[in-house]
Amino acid sequence: MSTPRLEPQLQMLRPSLRGLPALELPAGCRLRSFKEGDEPAWNALLDAAFERAPGTTSFDRDMRADPEFRPDRMLFIECDGQAVATASAWFRPAYGARCGYVHWVGTHPAQRGKRLGHWISLAVLHKFLSDGRSAALLHTDDFRLPALSVYLKLGFRPALAHENQRARWQAVLQELRWPEAFAAELSGPLQPFPLED
Repeated sequence: MSTPRLEPQLQMLRPSLRGLPALELPAGCRLRSFKEGDEPAWNALLDAAFERAPGTTSFDRDMRADPEFRPDRMLFIECDGQAVATASAWFRPAYGARCGYVHWVGTHPAQRGKRLGHWISLAVLHKFLSDGRSAALLHTDDFRLPALSVYLKLGFRPALAHENQRARWQAVLQELRWPEAFAAELSGPLQPFPLED
């Protein structure tokens, strides 16, 4: 039985992309962007990452149909020739011209322990920098504790989208053993968008 998603999804902001650590992939792994023919591998990877039935994810529906789709914005980590992690350096005009949007992060469960979620997310942040962005935003779910931990360690902060997220974030941070973190964000106003330049 899958965990129900609470609405709206949690929102996280990295207000500056300064000081990003270097990208140091595990041995035998490389970073590359999307190329035609990757569609089945992306579908299978996301189905596995999100514990969905095979055939649930649709590249054409979830990516190609998006007006912001650009092949160079879709990144993969390959290990020993297999695509094992993916994330996309997307753009959503509603968040402002300087803000990149971290989209569809997924790692293959068979590859746990290699920190691939960290590395693919960091690769997206570096891509934003090369594209001239200076901040990053993402959405995720309360129950995705390993992903939330990765994003917090990469410098993302809670960015309240709804009043119900104050208590939800406190529960998440308690679960992650950071109960006192981000008090200013959790007691402050909702995050306005678009971000100012």
